Amino acid sequence: MTFFFYDLETSSGSPRNGRIMQFAGQRTNENLELIGEPINLLVRLSDDVIPEPDAILVHGIPPQKTLEEGLSEAEFAAYFQEHIAIEQTIFVGYNNIRFDDEFMRALCYRTFYDPYEWHWKQDRGRWDLLDAVRMMRALRPEGMEWPFLDDKPTVKLEEMAKANGILHDNAHDALSDVMALIELARKFKSSQPRLFDYLVQVKDKKSVAKLAESGDPFVYTSGRYDSNHLKTTVVYSLAKHPRRDSALVFDLRFDPSSWFDKSPQELATHWQARREDEIERLPVKLMQYNRCPAVAPLTVLDEPSSKRIGYDPKVFGKHLEAIKATPGFIEKVLTALDIVENEQQTRLPLDTDVDQQLYDGFWVDRDRSEMLQIRHADPSEFSELQKIIKNKRLREMMPLYKARNYRNSLTTEEHELWESYRQKKLLSGGERSAVGRAMARMQQIGTTRSLTNNQQYLLEELRLYIESVIPEPEQ
Repeated sequence: MTFFFYDLETSSGSPRNGRIMQFAGQRTNENLELIGEPINLLVRLSDDVIPEPDAILVHGIPPQKTLEEGLSEAEFAAYFQEHIAIEQTIFVGYNNIRFDDEFMRALCYRTFYDPYEWHWKQDRGRWDLLDAVRMMRALRPEGMEWPFLDDKPTVKLEEMAKANGILHDNAHDALSDVMALIELARKFKSSQPRLFDYLVQVKDKKSVAKLAESGDPFVYTSGRYDSNHLKTTVVYSLAKHPRRDSALVFDLRFDPSSWFDKSPQELATHWQARREDEIERLPVKLMQYNRCPAVAPLTVLDEPSSKRIGYDPKVFGKHLEAIKATPGFIEKVLTALDIVENEQQTRLPLDTDVDQQLYDGFWVDRDRSEMLQIRHADPSEFSELQKIIKNKRLREMMPLYKARNYRNSLTTEEHELWESYRQKKLLSGGERSAVGRAMARMQQIGTTRSLTNNQQYLLEELRLYIESVIPEPEQ
């Protein structure tokens, strides 16, 4: 087994709409010793994507640089699959489960690779150090310095590096972040080897499910929990999700009795309450087994860690017994879950853009065979090949894939269709269009912030880039 630490810089904070601009990574062995040279690649933006100004200011990569030095998405995907996603690789990041991995899935999808196989097939896996480090702070903080930001505990990589003497000269450069993360992992492993090794072992969904479905309360660390108790609490699994590999866990910090008499609809309303809403939030959370949650058995708690997370065995035990003595409550929570998910589904826009249909269904063997055909075909053969591809999504993706990665092979008709697509994608909606939003945001930043010379340069480069890719008006 090897670890591959990786990080991305992107054109947007949204994996649905953004693109990878920089990919950096470094392989290590199980002892976190470096293997080989670091990988640092730029990925070319295609001209149907407008980067968000805030993203450009964070990482400092002008779009033009990706055009000059970057690989196409197809080239990068092929390199990734052949040289990086080798067998027995564990992909590691810092908030990668919710961010970087989603961008990688979307890129694999757009380039006709299975979006998931790279992090599970051939004994591969993934792990997120963010919640693991949070759990270390809560349970076994000795050996690390723990920073605060605005008087609140923080485990931001930049702040952790600063507090612990880790070289991190260029925060938000992907390679700099990777090397800092490896140093942080080394410090974690050397300071608390038993906790580090345990969390590596229980990262897979089978281990998580075994603990969650044991019937016993357990320790759970998540960014959704209060920072006053170091994002860690003791939870009880009410039930397994009826349709997913997930558990509905109740935060035993809270007295459940006030929820017992509420209807499923009332529970659903409180479940969806946001932090800023005036109503109390239902202390139930969906814990997904395949997202490497940081979990541990109750026996891990000692007196100091119990005090840090506010765990009182008598109080928490009383809350647990109340839930067990009121079985009808769990049934109402499950009904509330159905209400919540049905309401969320009705609020989701119907995706007519095939780029957004990653989660519309898994690929089957026949689809994978067709994807392989497409990847190995010469772009000049796409028009004929498209006629025999049976999967509708794959057929619709082919012209986009060709235009983004093999522009010089477009026929006159294909070029016109691509320009029409870009016209709709970039300019539809006037001021609310992709171009309109980016230009308005740049103007807002310029008038409300004091910018450095480099920041002014980045915004000017972005403005020039946007002007260069704006489609010609349709005749």
